[in-house]
Amino acid sequence: MRAMRLIRKLSMATVLLTGLLGLPQSALAQTDATPAAPAALTGTLAKVREAGAVAIGYRESSIPFSYLSARNEPIGYSIELCKALVEAMGDAVHKTLAIQWVPVTSESRIDAVVKGQVDLECGSTTSNLERQKRVSFSPTMFISGTKLLVRKGSPVRSYTDLAGKTVAVTSGTTNEKTMRDLSARFKLGLNIVVSRDHADSFALVKAGKADAFATDDVLLYGFIAQDKSTAQGNSDYQVVGDFLSYDPYGVMYRKDDPQLAKVVNDTFHDLAEQGEIERQYKRWFLRKLPSGTSLDLPMSPQLETIIQTMAVKAE
Repeated sequence: MRAMRLIRKLSMATVLLTGLLGLPQSALAQTDATPAAPAALTGTLAKVREAGAVAIGYRESSIPFSYLSARNEPIGYSIELCKALVEAMGDAVHKTLAIQWVPVTSESRIDAVVKGQVDLECGSTTSNLERQKRVSFSPTMFISGTKLLVRKGSPVRSYTDLAGKTVAVTSGTTNEKTMRDLSARFKLGLNIVVSRDHADSFALVKAGKADAFATDDVLLYGFIAQDKSTAQGNSDYQVVGDFLSYDPYGVMYRKDDPQLAKVVNDTFHDLAEQGEIERQYKRWFLRKLPSGTSLDLPMSPQLETIIQTMAVKAE
């Protein structure tokens, strides 16, 4: 990571100096000028340099992407990738940037980015065409899809077994739309209960107030892992059914911000090339979480291909 940061600093300094001074890159070898603070920053980079901090939107219960530790600190796979983005943004503006942590929910996260309340949203957010009309996304960092969490022994094995039953979903998620569409298309007559956040949706199943919780499968496995840590190594819940949607995750940031877009894309390329994305994946999906349990979820072939492609520098 240190080597990657040094290369990025040198590269960014070269780009800024040649752009500001109107010199060809070869001319830099002939000048002893020390890079001054960049004067042509726009959008988010100008904002964070002025503030001295990057506002990161985090989730409280999106295990293992973005959630609170026992010390009430944001941790997770997405959080670590976003910390690398903050370092890269600091390199771009020639200033060490602090992190301002801002909690967001599934419902509030997009507006928080659009309104400038957060600069990066680091959670478990699906990048799709509808959302891309309002915000921008980093390259794909994970691939998931809607499945169902039920109690062990439940007769529910797929969405077709849910006719007339109660399903918990989280407000503002693609999963809510998926279940409403399925209910209408197959005339299931689902009673869909919408909760504020994933933990609240899971709590409805635990309390017997919902027959299933529908959300991205990896988040469901996260809740089961967390449940095992408080239930002597066992859980009363399981994930069932086929994938009901396709959900590629990305880091959200403001739309129409070409300077930040370049930093984000270049950083993800560097992280992929240096193997850092794979290392973080192993840390959060294959090894023990701080709770003492593990998801034991190998990387999918689709994500492996995406990361390998990401590591190739565009000509």
